[in-house]
Amino acid sequence: MKKILAIAAAAALTAGVSAYAANPFSDVTPDDWAYQAVSDLSDQGVVEGYPDGTFKGERNMTRYELAQIIARLMAKEDQLNAEQKATLDKLAGEYADELANLGVRVGNLEKKVGNIYWSGDARMRYQDKSLDKADNWDGRMRINVKAQVNDSTTFNGRLTYNMNFKSDDGNNPTDDTKDNGVYMDVLNAKHYFGKDVALTLGRYANNFGNQAGWRFGDSHDFDGAELAYNNGKLNVAAGFGQFDTNYNKKADNAPVGDEDAFYARAGYDFNVAKLGVDYVKFQEGSKYTVDPKQGKTFKGDDELLGVDLLVPFGGHQRWNVQGEYVKNTTTDLDKDDAWNAGLQYSNFNWKKPGSFALGVWYNDVGDATYFGGTGLQTNVIDAFFNKDGNGNYATNVKYWNLMGDVALQKNVSLHAEYAFGADADGAEDPDDAWTVSLNYKF
Repeated sequence: MKKILAIAAAAALTAGVSAYAANPFSDVTPDDWAYQAVSDLSDQGVVEGYPDGTFKGERNMTRYELAQIIARLMAKEDQLNAEQKATLDKLAGEYADELANLGVRVGNLEKKVGNIYWSGDARMRYQDKSLDKADNWDGRMRINVKAQVNDSTTFNGRLTYNMNFKSDDGNNPTDDTKDNGVYMDVLNAKHYFGKDVALTLGRYANNFGNQAGWRFGDSHDFDGAELAYNNGKLNVAAGFGQFDTNYNKKADNAPVGDEDAFYARAGYDFNVAKLGVDYVKFQEGSKYTVDPKQGKTFKGDDELLGVDLLVPFGGHQRWNVQGEYVKNTTTDLDKDDAWNAGLQYSNFNWKKPGSFALGVWYNDVGDATYFGGTGLQTNVIDAFFNKDGNGNYATNVKYWNLMGDVALQKNVSLHAEYAFGADADGAEDPDDAWTVSLNYKF
């Protein structure tokens, strides 16, 4: 497209936004048909010329140059009428990749209808399980919705549908129920105070640690309130509520249940490393009770302290080493601490086919430190809550975990995990377990 035609189209989007402006370019004269458009958009800061003071309107415009104009128009969106906004939304979707490279978060994944934003993800997954559990083939679709209530408030939700293709016909959070229908696993209101402080109320994601592993990494099912500060480098959050991982009451691997808890965490990006610390204090009741013959129960006031570190290195900092440590300071169980360490390479990008991530971690997890909601898709850690052939539960589980992702097509990725070399104290060692899934974003 000729540059002058693109500018004329952009001017139509901003009609009425600015008054007559003086022409800043030496090669655009008052006799040119696009003179008014070029002058107005230059005055608004939407278009720029060349260092020699020319506009060069007859040259072809690249997609990247047009994306720059769209990004500048988006900054003025609140000055546009409904029809102009609709046109700008279409342009933003068409040039999503270029806008992403400019650091503008809009894109094909977020569809806007008025002040409602939609996005989603889906997967097809196969799991070969350990601990004498049957293998599993399931599918899941999740739809995210964000409603912009006003400039400082959003209301957010996520609709989820699970299906186990081997054992039932729908909505199966674990393998134990046949509860058909869509359920909402995220539902919250978020109030912003300036650009750095936010208060969240309702059900929201609440994750601990820097690797999707044995620490709490569930993406839903914390019911409560959180006050958070994040300025890009420093993030601090504190909240109170319930880790409601036991939404399926028949599950034998959901130890937390409906128990009040206070938590706080903080992190800082030092550029050369990212450091995080966290604290969880359970208020009452018991998270779970293990076989009374082994005399192992959690007390209601368990207190856990954690720290994690990630150090990037190499070209474009695509390599990183990371580690975590957590300790239960109040329990009398056999194993009151846990740690892991790993090495990862990643240039993974959902929009770039062929990009990938690959990492390996070693985990040493004590039964007093794990309280459910793991982000892992293998089940080796279930040894804490599943009796072996001799009727024993594990008190400590050590294992290696290999994880990888590769973008097959734009917004389509292949994910795989393999847990191996497991050793369980007090129970039979779990067999190797693995999973593979196709994942989709939209």
